[in-house]
Amino acid sequence: MRRRADFCSGFTLLEVMIALAIISGLLLTLLGTVNYLLGVAERHEVLTMASFLAKDKMYQTEKKPVSTNGNFPEPYTDYAFRTEIKESLYPGMSELTVTVKKGKETVILKELIGRAKI
Repeated sequence: MRRRADFCSGFTLLEVMIALAIISGLLLTLLGTVNYLLGVAERHEVLTMASFLAKDKMYQTEKKPVSTNGNFPEPYTDYAFRTEIKESLYPGMSELTVTVKKGKETVILKELIGRAKI
């Protein structure tokens, strides 16, 4: 004859199903969070690289101020740039604008330069 303790020694199917439902809910939340954070990290990487490229293009344009546009050389061919030089409100100064784009992300840097450099 079996004792009562033998029947109560394991988990019921209902308890196992509830535990699996809780674990799956937690895993789905974790995967969603990781996916979101990877997207944020990718966007920050693009904006950081675009900022570095814009600063470099601004430095180059300060030496030889001319309005241009195009793409950066390898390995940054997916980044496009545009430089503009226009009159400033301040006498003897011009406004240099460098715009760098990749996909939906855009970085715009502006600086005043002396017209003596032009």
